[in-house]
Amino acid sequence: MASPRSLYLVSRPLYTEDSLAEKHEKVCRDRKTLSQHVLQYFKWDTKRAKKAGLSLLPIIGWMRIYQIKSWLLGDIVSGVSTGLVAVMQGLAFAMLASLPPEYGLYTAFFPMITYFFLGTSRHISVGAFPVLSLMVSAVVTTMVPEKGDAVDIPGFDGKDKEQKRVLVASSMTFLVGMYQLGMGLLQVGFVVRYLSDTLVSGFTTAAAVHILVSQLKFILGLEVTSFNGVLAIIYTLEEIFVKIGDTNLCDLVTSLLIIGMVFVYKEVNDTYKDKLPVPIPIEVIMTVIACGVSYGLDFEKRYQITVVGEMKRGYEAPIAPDIDVMKASAMEAFPVAIVGFAVAYSVAKVYSVKHDYTIDGNQELIAFGVSNMFGASFKSFAASTALSRTAIQESSGGKTQVAGLVAAMMAMLVTLALGFLLAPLPKSVLGALVVVNLKGMLMQFSILPSLWRKDKLDLVVWVVTCLASILLGLDLGLGVGLGVELLTVVFRTQFPRCSVLANLTGTDLYRDRKDYMCITAQKGVVIFKIPSPIFFANVDFFREKLNDAVGFNPLKVLRKRNKAERKMKDASIWASRHEGDVVATWPDMHADEPEQPMQIDWKGNLPSNVSVPRVDLHSLILDFSAVTFLDIAGITGLKMVVKEFIRLRVDVYIVSCDECILEKLHRCAFFDDDVSRSIFYPSLHDATLSVLESQKGAHPPGSVFGKDKMVCKHNTLHNM
Repeated sequence: MASPRSLYLVSRPLYTEDSLAEKHEKVCRDRKTLSQHVLQYFKWDTKRAKKAGLSLLPIIGWMRIYQIKSWLLGDIVSGVSTGLVAVMQGLAFAMLASLPPEYGLYTAFFPMITYFFLGTSRHISVGAFPVLSLMVSAVVTTMVPEKGDAVDIPGFDGKDKEQKRVLVASSMTFLVGMYQLGMGLLQVGFVVRYLSDTLVSGFTTAAAVHILVSQLKFILGLEVTSFNGVLAIIYTLEEIFVKIGDTNLCDLVTSLLIIGMVFVYKEVNDTYKDKLPVPIPIEVIMTVIACGVSYGLDFEKRYQITVVGEMKRGYEAPIAPDIDVMKASAMEAFPVAIVGFAVAYSVAKVYSVKHDYTIDGNQELIAFGVSNMFGASFKSFAASTALSRTAIQESSGGKTQVAGLVAAMMAMLVTLALGFLLAPLPKSVLGALVVVNLKGMLMQFSILPSLWRKDKLDLVVWVVTCLASILLGLDLGLGVGLGVELLTVVFRTQFPRCSVLANLTGTDLYRDRKDYMCITAQKGVVIFKIPSPIFFANVDFFREKLNDAVGFNPLKVLRKRNKAERKMKDASIWASRHEGDVVATWPDMHADEPEQPMQIDWKGNLPSNVSVPRVDLHSLILDFSAVTFLDIAGITGLKMVVKEFIRLRVDVYIVSCDECILEKLHRCAFFDDDVSRSIFYPSLHDATLSVLESQKGAHPPGSVFGKDKMVCKHNTLHNM
């Protein structure tokens, strides 16, 4: 950092954009045409083919540097720890998706196999994610409700309710994968950038509320109708409160004990995690204990609680997705694809920065697309990642996706051999594990005070997204949140914070005159800055703020001058005809020469019957350093503004204009006889000194201005 007393001195000529271009020759760059870009895109050689192969199979890149002695043991230990948690979460999140528990084990296995080869992240744990499970459940319960008939789809013929739901979930997941694969192939991974951290936070918080409400029926042991759509959460809570008297006390007590013990352990674990070699899988321990107690005390028959029951052993043959289901769920599948990728990419980016490697957003889309399509063929549902599993995989020593492969093998082991041990597990335990893992998402409510202090528009995005997602449903809520977020961007650009600048005394720096105690300003000069693009939506706002800055509307002043000029002209003609006097400033009306305008000094003494606003402004400087682009409407509006001030005999200067904008102004015929390129200056100080020369003022000590006015608020003079 430079010392406060460090100085730099620069001696150079005063430049306009034209004189700068003459003095310093620019490089002539050949810009490729659209056809050249297309030809280059489709041109392949050995080097590009090799690069594409490495890009499509990232495993080749990290396997070449795999350190067996250093990494293998850590990956195995991490994979076992993550796999145990993935099994429990898979069972719980399958229930959240309104599917039998064993299908959560499929989701913990099949998507991970393909991601192992195609994914660029070395640390995320691929599998079920509660938000996606809930979004899948909305479609499943809509097409195959708990009570009543399923929608009329030919593919449902001959299938029971469970098989119909599995077909809906797998077909929708296949479509989700198609969306993701298509976006990856089209290189549109940038779409995730439109989902800001604030929007994702509000959305996931609302999803956590939905998940919490959906698990109450398991925790309380109630049979509750599954509602979907607008205000579904209100209807669900209403039915729960109506049936609250039928609560199964055994389910309730078991759930509360699980929630309390897991919550306390996690708090203690967060405190002492640095002293533990690997995280203790508390969910697995509590599940084993709950299974043992339930089996020993025969909870199912003695207390009429609902248990997981016998799960299918092994894997079923792959199935093809149902086209009719895909058509019916096309709208709902797209937000699932976007949310699943956005969450996985955000988590992957955190760990890639931490461990110093790069991830490719487009390749991640391809990886998740193929993973979901492959998993859907084997009846799994939409997969992404869960922060808790990923944190375990990374903190327990995982270096690569070998840990993820080991975790998938753990899920396969339970599916093939150990699933029968989970038969007596109460579903309320799985519901309790889901709820206790919502802590991180629910704690996002705590960021509201911080958003209020930092950025109120971001607070609006968070609150609107959260409320809309809670009340309207996750799919509509995400759309509403995205719409509000884009509106805030429009608001920021349409109504920017414009300012009038002044010189900081003794420097060549210019800042908002309202923000500093001691400034130097020249009489008759206004320096106006607009910190945004000028386009069709804010060009009128730009004109209004500029009029406020100069203190008058140039168009109105011109109209009054024209009216006054006509009045004075008529008076001159009348006087010349009736008194025989010749007005020197007005030509003979009967002469053959073309009519010349009257030369009037608008700052001088005018006739008593003429009233025109006095304009003391002689120079207007527009600071375009923060203007990134102008559209046709912006260019047209800017030209009108410049011409209006020129007609008022006000010199206009435009400074720090980007080269691309200057080129566009040339293409759009901005320059003419009235508006020349000479009004453009490379810096604000160059324009200020040009004004100084044109006015030929004096230079008081410590000032860059002539005829200046030094303003020190509260009579305080700061040494510069």
